[in-house]
Amino acid sequence: MSQDTAIISTSPEVMGGTPVFAGTRVPITTLFDYLKAGESVDDFLEGFPTVKREAVVGLLEAASKQQ
Repeated sequence: MSQDTAIISTSPEVMGGTPVFAGTRVPITTLFDYLKAGESVDDFLEGFPTVKREAVVGLLEAASKQQ
């Protein structure tokens, strides 16, 4: 069974079910690790070119609404 949204995808077949950016194998936690380390969104996108800027912005907006 898998769960998909426009931004996040989880599937046992992809990274063992770890939430990833949809259409990639890049774990969501990697973005937050970059930001916690003081890196910018641009640094993250440079390191993971398969992730779209719109997905990062959407995820950060959704996360800010959860707080």
